[in-house]
Amino acid sequence: MAAGFEAAGLTPVRMTADFGQQFKVATAAGEYTAETSGKMRHLTEHGAELPAVGDWLAAECLPGERRARIHGVLPRRSKISRKAAGNPVREQIIATNVDTLFLVASLNYDLNVRRLERYLIMAWNAGTQPVILLSKADLCDESFRLQALSEVSLAAPGVPVHIVSAQTGEGMEQVAGYFAGGRSCALAGTSGCGKSTLTNYLAGGRVQRTSDIREDDSRGRHTTTHRQMFEIPGGGVLIDTPGMRELQLWEGEEDGMSGAFSDIEKLAGNCRFRDCTHNREEGCAVREAMEDGELDSGRLSSYRKTQRELAFLERKEKSRSAAGRSAGNGKRDQRKERRDKTWLHEE
Repeated sequence: MAAGFEAAGLTPVRMTADFGQQFKVATAAGEYTAETSGKMRHLTEHGAELPAVGDWLAAECLPGERRARIHGVLPRRSKISRKAAGNPVREQIIATNVDTLFLVASLNYDLNVRRLERYLIMAWNAGTQPVILLSKADLCDESFRLQALSEVSLAAPGVPVHIVSAQTGEGMEQVAGYFAGGRSCALAGTSGCGKSTLTNYLAGGRVQRTSDIREDDSRGRHTTTHRQMFEIPGGGVLIDTPGMRELQLWEGEEDGMSGAFSDIEKLAGNCRFRDCTHNREEGCAVREAMEDGELDSGRLSSYRKTQRELAFLERKEKSRSAAGRSAGNGKRDQRKERRDKTWLHEE
């Protein structure tokens, strides 16, 4: 692949930071400032096709300058994305080519297991390995830690869960192990959950600004404003991302649902009816497990709510696509009409 780039006068680089119109990329000669070529911007139909932090890119490094011009995005092996806020319905990419996604939740009163389930759906659908980090362990007592660990483990079957503190170093050796072999990791979570503090600890210096949480509700202040990749001593890279108070799932999250709710999906396989909705049907294994206390009612409610949300999003996207095709047909008809008039004039 590198030989093909050289033949075209292009160089493989990796995007390390996104500042909106300008990016930072890592090259063999160091870090460069980069921007997309005019042709690439013209040919790009969707924002998701533009470069994202973690992408490998085909770029032209300008001679005598520490600038690069991006001509293409190479195939992604993983893509972490969500539905962008507002309308129209569009995808927002958080990071790409990530091996492990650390889902960070602070061990305080803002800990929300239902929110973690949504992050797990995003992680499984992205093609990454999710790992949950319960941060700020130094700020809570042992009983709260054990209760949180139990609740989170039940909501995330098969997912590693670590209690960590960047202040005392507790659990950080285990986290550092995920970077072995030069692997790429990323952090995701709400504002104030400790992502930037964890980044500083793992990077071995103060590379990100931090701020304290609000004392009245234990919620964090929005500190990180852009996505950026940092080298980790000993190998590997870490992508820090801005906090997300609300995570709206992106379409096509079926794989993510199966991963995040694997316990319910397994129970559903024992239901009498294949299309069981787990409400009032006879022989529903899911409802029986809830009545027997084997399945938390809140988890089942979250499962149903997420199913409805994804179904609504799919219908909305199909409607938007149909409208786009209709508009496209109209434009084609207008072009055909202009072409016919031209031919008629020529005759």
